[in-house]
Amino acid sequence: MANLKEVRIRISSVNSTMQITSAMKMVSAAKLKRAQDNVIQLRPYANKLQAIIKNVSAGLDASENIYSKRKEHIKNILVVAVSSNRGLAGAFNSNVNKKVNEYVSELNQSNPNANITILPIGKKVAEYAKKRKLNIYSSTSNVNLLELSEKPKFDNASILSQEVINAFVAGKFDQIVLIYNLFKNTAVQIPTVEDFLPLKKSEEHSKISVDYIFEPNREYIIQELIPQTLKTQLFKVLLDSLASEHGARMTAMHKATDNAKELLRSLKIAYNKARQAAITTEILEIVAGAEALKGN
Repeated sequence: MANLKEVRIRISSVNSTMQITSAMKMVSAAKLKRAQDNVIQLRPYANKLQAIIKNVSAGLDASENIYSKRKEHIKNILVVAVSSNRGLAGAFNSNVNKKVNEYVSELNQSNPNANITILPIGKKVAEYAKKRKLNIYSSTSNVNLLELSEKPKFDNASILSQEVINAFVAGKFDQIVLIYNLFKNTAVQIPTVEDFLPLKKSEEHSKISVDYIFEPNREYIIQELIPQTLKTQLFKVLLDSLASEHGARMTAMHKATDNAKELLRSLKIAYNKARQAAITTEILEIVAGAEALKGN
């Protein structure tokens, strides 16, 4: 009977777990719909704006475009890594951490003198950076990086972007890259390393002379449009990461629910077999006792 009691306890435990994972799956599915709509609506605008800026940068002199200046020897690099604040999302957070580790390792091999600083947006990547004892960037803005990961807003993303841009313009960093999960669909999220600053010129125009007519003027393009494009780029990255998180969590909870159902089925079969064996044993004991009484 003790064996039957243990199986009943396990069945109850697995059943409770299945209810939790099923509820989490439905919550993630609802959040995913909103996050997916946001990133799908912004992505064409952000990509087109980024392509235009690359083309325009080809027509600007390197001396006048402060956002395209490349140093011959890159020493100080800022890595902006985006993760979630919570787990139970499959390999979502570990993929970002692995990508950061790969990037840092490759950079240490190719450029041993480089100073790498991590700007973690999200609790999981922040914990990883502390565990690896990486140099963590101290933001001077009032933007809550944990909240920015969970509930990205353009105003907060704009403030953080401007701080990062100012650090690049001031020469504090020679290069800035973004590491995040690019949302492809519910089941697929692609760990991505994306250049932020300095701006890269369009490959289509890099080999030819480009002469643009700037309207209203070059100064406006450099001072207003390029920073706005960079802010939009970071905001798109945050939306991509959020949609990827909900997609990964929904997939993980779906698999967990299916696994719980299969385990529950196996436990019920084991319970029925054990109960049947116990009943058979009791019947045999009763029959044996009756036979013994007859003999007496």
